[in-house]
Amino acid sequence: FAGYMSQVLKNYTDHACDGEYVSLRCPHRTTISIQSSFYGRIVPSHQLCPSRYPHSYATLIKEDVACSVGTSLQKMLDECQDRRSCQFLVNSRLFGTDPCPGTGKYLLVWYKCRPNEYKSKVACEDDKLRLSCKKSMVIAIYSAIFGRTQGGSLECPYQNLGMPMIECQSATALQLMIKRCHGKRSCSIYASTYEFGDPCYPGIQKHLNVIYTCDNTPLLLPVDETEPPGLSSSSSSSSSMEPVGVGTEMALLSNILAAYAFITENPERAALYFVSGVCIGLVLTLLALVLRVSCRTD
Repeated sequence: FAGYMSQVLKNYTDHACDGEYVSLRCPHRTTISIQSSFYGRIVPSHQLCPSRYPHSYATLIKEDVACSVGTSLQKMLDECQDRRSCQFLVNSRLFGTDPCPGTGKYLLVWYKCRPNEYKSKVACEDDKLRLSCKKSMVIAIYSAIFGRTQGGSLECPYQNLGMPMIECQSATALQLMIKRCHGKRSCSIYASTYEFGDPCYPGIQKHLNVIYTCDNTPLLLPVDETEPPGLSSSSSSSSSMEPVGVGTEMALLSNILAAYAFITENPERAALYFVSGVCIGLVLTLLALVLRVSCRTD
């Protein structure tokens, strides 16, 4: 669970030069959420994606290092948004009109992996935000925004008091929400400047918007710590009467589930392990037959 959530919360960055494939991929039960994209060139070719033209030809054409295409974000949204994986060849024809012919360009993509099932809650400034999950499930924070977004919030309408509509967000909102609520069954926090600081100009009304999901997690406490006080002797006597095979069956079930999760996440590696195991088994069988035949001959 911890490894899964670390992959979900991570901000991914990928790039590809002209003529190369860009490949985006998210873990199981998540989909791609494009954050930003850039196609063009803003650094010299000796720093990123060297020119593919011959040196003599490249010296005749002055390289444009202020070249960008405005349709790159929309193209990435069309190709990869809400998919688990996507791959395509990068070239200028994908993005419409080439703003700088003769200049080698590259694609930069920033994206996150969004859970397939998630919840969203909003609290207006100075209100309390409460998050909770069902029994045996814990909170996994995906994103958190405290401030004022450009589109505002339907739950917290903006009252125009002569202040301009300016977008402002706290830089520590996500880290604070993870610290307070991540991995817990329930939590609460006030959407106040005391908790998150004030990222906006005075007088601007703010709100807290949190996107999270509830996921299963194994119990982390040892068995003896979860027992009620005063029942240790009775528990020990009852545990001695439990079938010995129960723990073995649970361990076997856990191993089966772990193996299934590994196979679904790494089908190529699982196939390689399977073929390697079959080959090793055949080699050992052949050696055993050779030894048996030679012993009979002797």
